[in-house]
Amino acid sequence: MRDLCAREAKDARARGAVALFCYQAKKWVGAYAAALGGLDTLVFAGGIGENAPLVCARICSGLGFLGLTLDRRRNARNAPLISSAASRVAVRVIPTNEELMIARSVTRVLNLAPSRRN
Repeated sequence: MRDLCAREAKDARARGAVALFCYQAKKWVGAYAAALGGLDTLVFAGGIGENAPLVCARICSGLGFLGLTLDRRRNARNAPLISSAASRVAVRVIPTNEELMIARSVTRVLNLAPSRRN
């Protein structure tokens, strides 16, 4: 995503890929909000959530009808809470460590696997 965002000003395919990603994410947020009867909190996590405030802003754009309003300054500095004080929905950025979680899962699976020694 970092590479696509860096290239989208000059590359129509990169621009289209970022737009499609944001559209799909926004569509899923809307679908889940409908299924849940609204939102209390929207969480961005992982590499995009932590490092792509423009992508977070694009996903949230147009979701005001859910009571969601971003604070542009907070979002630009990747603050833990990026929603505005007036927002009815909290929008949070939560750091993750996917590599650590994958390593822990693999370790757990390997420890549970039956020994192959004879």
